Amino acid sequence: MQTNIHPNLKSLPEVQEAEQILRSCVHCGFCTAVCPTYQELGDDLDSPRGRIYLIKNLLEQDEAGDNSHEHLDRCLTCRSCETTCPSGVQYARLLDIGRGLFETRYQPKRQLLRNLMSAALRFLLPKPRLFAALYHMGLFVKPVLPDFLRSKMPTNYYVNQIESQQRECQSQVLVLQGCVQRSLTPGVNQALESLLLEQGVGVTYLSEEGCCGAVDYHLGHHDAGLERMKALINRIEAQIDQVEWVISTATGCGVTLKDYPELFKHDEVYGPKANHIAAKLRDVSEVVGTNYRCQPVNVAVHTPCTLQHGQKLPGKIEQILSTAGANVIPSDEAHLCCGSSGTYSVLEPALSKQLGTRKVNALTQHAPEVIVTANVGCQTHLDSLADTPVMHWVEFLALYKKP
Repeated sequence: MQTNIHPNLKSLPEVQEAEQILRSCVHCGFCTAVCPTYQELGDDLDSPRGRIYLIKNLLEQDEAGDNSHEHLDRCLTCRSCETTCPSGVQYARLLDIGRGLFETRYQPKRQLLRNLMSAALRFLLPKPRLFAALYHMGLFVKPVLPDFLRSKMPTNYYVNQIESQQRECQSQVLVLQGCVQRSLTPGVNQALESLLLEQGVGVTYLSEEGCCGAVDYHLGHHDAGLERMKALINRIEAQIDQVEWVISTATGCGVTLKDYPELFKHDEVYGPKANHIAAKLRDVSEVVGTNYRCQPVNVAVHTPCTLQHGQKLPGKIEQILSTAGANVIPSDEAHLCCGSSGTYSVLEPALSKQLGTRKVNALTQHAPEVIVTANVGCQTHLDSLADTPVMHWVEFLALYKKP
């Protein structure tokens, strides 16, 4: 794709990066076949191809159309288009650059309610203690809360049912708790501790973890996101030489950390630190062994976009559970997003629910007993829409494994 970047923008490093990404796009349209928003809305501007043209126009004209930001906002950043693209277009990176320019340079005029919700999410979600306090207050008044809020509180049947036993550990891993997961689905890391102890692996946590920066960064507030990333990098660096691996059980956090080397590639201080961390960073599906045996439960697997498209680890959960003895039921449209996508289910609730309902219908077409996933956002979103129990796959394995 040919480009003619506006003189006002040409010297910006991120614009130079965006130009290289734009030039790799051949406008083939393969991306439209796997884009969730295009499948639902049928508008080319709500496809990767259309959004690429919007960003191209922005960079060439140094001005944004009145409704351009709406189409960029509606992107889930699921990266399904990247998996399909024959030219290897780094669409998610291009979108981040485009969103950042919109926020800092053009200040799009959104509805007041959306701006307030976005600001509230950026303020609340990266503060685990504040979020936990408000969440637990909400649990007491859950029956009288509006449906919108009540649906965001997952069913936690599995907390405190998994007891870790003291065993001798040959190695240690650092597990990142996540800002939201530690409150919404605390059984996940508890289940992981139980599984890893059986492998002779001990679990340690950061005393003050902080946010991975994903919320700010993907909402276009890059400076705030990068500052949070630097703080987390420093905290991990202080302990990284004492552990074998750094693990995230939330694939949304995991894919963000795996992107750190790209985001800090021009930073002389944090670039090497990011590479050091990335070398030890693993998704939990890369660490949990395949020597477990579980009951032959019928289970449907939703592999989050952040795992199959972002981290390029499709089929890992299915392989582990099938080897363990679970009856993994196939489902249609496994490549499509469930509609959660971090803050998306809050900021774009109608479209998020459409996509979530479509995903639940696909997952339950063969009547599974349990639905499993690998990201807290997907878990809570699907749980709000499905009648079938929804849990993280490590919880499933810990609960249904045989002695």
